[in-house]
Amino acid sequence: MSTTPQNLQTLSEEFGQLSLPHGAPLLVHSALSTLGWVEGGASAVVEALTTTATTQGTVLFPTLTGASSDSPDHRPHSDQRLQTTWCGAIPCAALRHPACHRSVHPTHAVAAIGPDAVELTADHASAQSPCGQGSPYTRLAAAGGYILLLGVRHDANTTFHTAEELADAPYVSFPGRYSCTVIDTLGKYHEVKTPIHRWDRPRIFESWHDRLIAQGIVRELHIAQAPCRLMRAQDLIDWLTAQLQHSPRALLAPHSPYP
Repeated sequence: MSTTPQNLQTLSEEFGQLSLPHGAPLLVHSALSTLGWVEGGASAVVEALTTTATTQGTVLFPTLTGASSDSPDHRPHSDQRLQTTWCGAIPCAALRHPACHRSVHPTHAVAAIGPDAVELTADHASAQSPCGQGSPYTRLAAAGGYILLLGVRHDANTTFHTAEELADAPYVSFPGRYSCTVIDTLGKYHEVKTPIHRWDRPRIFESWHDRLIAQGIVRELHIAQAPCRLMRAQDLIDWLTAQLQHSPRALLAPHSPYP
């Protein structure tokens, strides 16, 4: 674990320890502050990730905009020209990258930089659900991609929602599909018909970490000062989906309403 200040070169060396397969895409959930002091800030982290973390692979970043107020009576709207997300400084920096492509979705959009960025983010508006089949999260998995938790825990791991949606967990979204609006980065207006996530069902994603380690799904490491977790997306989805099919409440907090 490095405690020295980081710059583009040292970060590139640190990310090299991920040792991903050639061409494998990587979805990064992150907290910039956990890395320690970084010369160039979040933009340097994005540059290091996109140039060295993968071997000719694409790097993806969650750029979520959903809010606890979202509901059938208060449908989400996203204006992607604003280049905003509540996912932190690193995804915000990715949105400013000149090679960034962002999927069109009112709540769970994903940004991507790299050779497969267009393919991995395409047609998110037509996906069956925000994180389910046809979304960048399942496309990442199908492409043999990985998930990196860079200084964050499973509470930030959006792919847990992918497993919930694929398992048809009834508590994830309000029943039905709703017309929501997105203005993309070019100013084009989109009407997206999608389920709307509920925010009133507390989860216990982090409590599954030890079991994921025991299953060999998650590998722990350090990058600079940040504790990290690396996992193959399809392995995580397959195992969690099986748990939910066996026990539909498996990812819910004990006091959480069901459905």
